Amino acid sequence: MSFSGPSIQQKPQLSSLQILWKGIVISGFVLFLFYNVLYHHPNNDHDLFVPFIAQKLPASSPNNVTSSPTNLSHIMFVLVGCIRTWKYRRPYIEAWWRENKTRGNIWLDVAPTQELLPWPSSSPPFRVNEDIKKLKIYPKLVNPVEVRIYRSVLETFRLEDNKDVRWFVMADDDSLFFLDNLVEVLGKYDHTKYYYIGTNSECIKSNYDFSFDMGFGGAGYALSYALVEALASTIDECIERYPHLSLSDYLSSSCSADLGVDLIIEKGIHQIDLRGDISGLLSSHPKSPLITLHHFDAIAPIFPSMNRTEAVNHLMKPAKLDQSRLLQQTICYLRQSNWTFSISWGYSAHIYESIFPRSILRRPLETFRPWKEDRPPLFMFNTRRPSNDPCKAPHVFSLEGVLDRDEGSSSHEHIITTYSRSLQRNLPACSSNGNHSADPIVKIQVFSSSTGRKEAGRIECCDVDYVAGKDIANVKLRACMKSEVLA
Repeated sequence: MSFSGPSIQQKPQLSSLQILWKGIVISGFVLFLFYNVLYHHPNNDHDLFVPFIAQKLPASSPNNVTSSPTNLSHIMFVLVGCIRTWKYRRPYIEAWWRENKTRGNIWLDVAPTQELLPWPSSSPPFRVNEDIKKLKIYPKLVNPVEVRIYRSVLETFRLEDNKDVRWFVMADDDSLFFLDNLVEVLGKYDHTKYYYIGTNSECIKSNYDFSFDMGFGGAGYALSYALVEALASTIDECIERYPHLSLSDYLSSSCSADLGVDLIIEKGIHQIDLRGDISGLLSSHPKSPLITLHHFDAIAPIFPSMNRTEAVNHLMKPAKLDQSRLLQQTICYLRQSNWTFSISWGYSAHIYESIFPRSILRRPLETFRPWKEDRPPLFMFNTRRPSNDPCKAPHVFSLEGVLDRDEGSSSHEHIITTYSRSLQRNLPACSSNGNHSADPIVKIQVFSSSTGRKEAGRIECCDVDYVAGKDIANVKLRACMKSEVLA
């Protein structure tokens, strides 16, 4: 039997598009209410929401990652000295320290004596290190002085003057910095990660005696903020682990290594573990930007007829105009005379009465001695032995002066460095290359661009303008042409 009941009317179904729009409208209304409650309440009473928001936003920190380039204000210098040597080494620091621009302190073993006061504003502010006798490990320390030196980075960090600091740079009181180049090099690295940047010694024996993986402190080394932050909570523990280490640099290397951080070598940082005349090294500098020099009291003055302080200040004259080219080796040729010109910008110029390729001239002349006498090999790099062969011995010229414009002109397109003959070579002309003697030349003028820094890691080329028999040769630096061969 069939049964027929009353018909049931079906409700119309909402389309998926209508459901979507309905959801959007409701969500928008909820967000609108949330916004008004949170930001526009008349009493601005929205503390309940603060914990939630704080979890979502990055913590406010002076060292948040930013896209801004590294500049000098981001570097904190941790310079270490002692009262006994400060009086004599102060001129080295004042040669590069920029008053009211550089940040940091010179850490001393004891407070300055009256003869050193009032403390000059041209020097870094001084601080006196903590008494490390309070450390439990003190009786077991092999060299407490070196522990004092290393802890200076911890004491600097604890001063809480770290706003916007990205790098802590450790160095001695006789280290010479070239700040523009330092800023450029550190700018390549991410300060929010662990970095330990420095160099080892020029001498194999020094590295063997201590460590090939250690940044030598006289040369200076840089620690990223992130690494110093991690070290700050572990330094004293690390000192207890290594009471037998007799060098602060070795201690620094070991403590960093235990955090998984190894030394990154930058070739523009120089320990100068050398003796005597280092002009051969400075005249064939690597193409890396010059960052530091050290040990001025152990080497001869780097310019003839000057004392050490005068020589350092003389080098800083071209450094004030263009650090990107300072000591950068540029090689060019006067082929009709079979001459090679090798320019170490801002320092020296050499003329060879032969054509030498760059592969040879980039090796320093061994005018210097090792820090400690030993059996060869002595150095961490190849050298050339000085020679009395007139075809191999250079005519040597040293920096005389520097101008930031062409003489008699208001043009600032060029920086002109002038190099005068240091001494007579007292050798005959190179007979095998045509007897073209360079003896008449007493001065070399080098023209370089003043409109921008030289690109780091790249060499420049040059052209020579010289009339035979004249006493001045002009050299103009320029960009190397594509596939230009220096040979």
